[in-house]
Amino acid sequence: MTDIDHIENAIGRFGLYQTWILFLVTISRYPTEFQLTNVVFILPSVDYVCLDEQASNATNYCPCENPEYDTSVIIDSVTTTWDLICGRTQLASLAQSMLQVGILAGSLLYGYISDRYGRKIATCLAFTTTVIFVIISAVVPEIWMFLVCRFLIGTGVGGTMLCSYILVIELSGKSFRAYLTGLFEISYLTGYLVHPIIAYYVREWRYLQLVTSVPWVFVLLNFWLLPESPRWLITMGKKEEAISILTTIAKRNNKPTDTITSIVDKIEQETQQERKQEYGSYIDLFKTPKIRTYSIIIAFVWFCCAHTFFGINQYIGRLQGNLYLNVILSAASLIPGIILVILASLYLRRKLAVIASFSTAAISLLVFIFIPDGSETVSLTFAIIGQLGAYTSFVQVYLYSSEVFPTIIRNSAMGFASMFARVGSFIAPFVVNIGIEWISITIFSVLAFCAGFLCLLLPETKNIVLLNTIQETEKPNDKQ
Repeated sequence: MTDIDHIENAIGRFGLYQTWILFLVTISRYPTEFQLTNVVFILPSVDYVCLDEQASNATNYCPCENPEYDTSVIIDSVTTTWDLICGRTQLASLAQSMLQVGILAGSLLYGYISDRYGRKIATCLAFTTTVIFVIISAVVPEIWMFLVCRFLIGTGVGGTMLCSYILVIELSGKSFRAYLTGLFEISYLTGYLVHPIIAYYVREWRYLQLVTSVPWVFVLLNFWLLPESPRWLITMGKKEEAISILTTIAKRNNKPTDTITSIVDKIEQETQQERKQEYGSYIDLFKTPKIRTYSIIIAFVWFCCAHTFFGINQYIGRLQGNLYLNVILSAASLIPGIILVILASLYLRRKLAVIASFSTAAISLLVFIFIPDGSETVSLTFAIIGQLGAYTSFVQVYLYSSEVFPTIIRNSAMGFASMFARVGSFIAPFVVNIGIEWISITIFSVLAFCAGFLCLLLPETKNIVLLNTIQETEKPNDKQ
């Protein structure tokens, strides 16, 4: 793989302009982060007293036509608005799942849009549709309308998670990518921390949806504020546009602009003979041997990441205590993980760092099995360690995947992998609910070990320049 990043030489590895773009992306992602963590506040399990004559004011009695809900924690939720209790509880589960289904669809849809029409248009569309459909979801009068909105919100969330990440990665130099693994998680962690505070004061779900979406209508401005990825433009043969954007970035970063045209010419010459197509598609993930192997391995690794992370969260989510405080503590426990990810990305090889994270998750889960009943503090400690391992592996796999695949199919590959991550998150609750804890934990542990082992089959990508074409990737000189 190439060692010289010509674009980094032209605009700097991460100057004032890239910082501005990261800021725009970070604040624009908050509606997405809120939707990823809002299920406990808008779709909670609610206690009620049944006022039916035959129920004699019994608690959580079924069937029940006249429930009186406990509003001490949450005044109004989706559950209480449409009486998703007794025989209608499956609708509550469906409402939770529809977001994940939407993320799966959005990952594929926006992955294609990003590789076909550009990083900017895909990112801006994802930001905008997320905000719009969250607002609509807050005012719909029927449960089926809410389910449709949850799906559509999920498509925007899936697109935001992938496309905004790739845009920032491609605007940065190779020497700064290690820091981006942590910086890009700022919106998720701060959103995770702030959301329960907002929910504590806004305890009606419709208002909560509006408060976490309406202030972000400014994301429409991103169509004029965000640039297109110069790497994508060069790969698509749009030389003049790439030169214009690179010149703008160089000026903002106080870098010389007189060599930009020659730099773009050089990059174009290096890729022109190998670029046999104008844009990539999902079919290209399986046409050539290396890309095909990488696609299958990365997809399974993402599956294991999501499966293990959401599986562990299921256990932590069952803890007793104050709902809002528990969510804040869960979010705070992930903060050390970001520091570890940055250090690992800076000082360890990619494969070693990812494998270490998977191994940490797997080993802590195995220890968790043998902790005696009643040792709540010890159990919580190892559960959090396992969660940290799963979380850091997830963050690092995002970076690793973006480096393995070339520009022409990078978003399509990430979308394909994200689809398998959604499948992993779907299955996790079923594994948790097997009913025999050691079997469930063993499954999560074994899959984490398998993911770490499969990473041995991927190329080492630390400090490489992002490749542009499939032909470059297929060359037999990859550093393993």
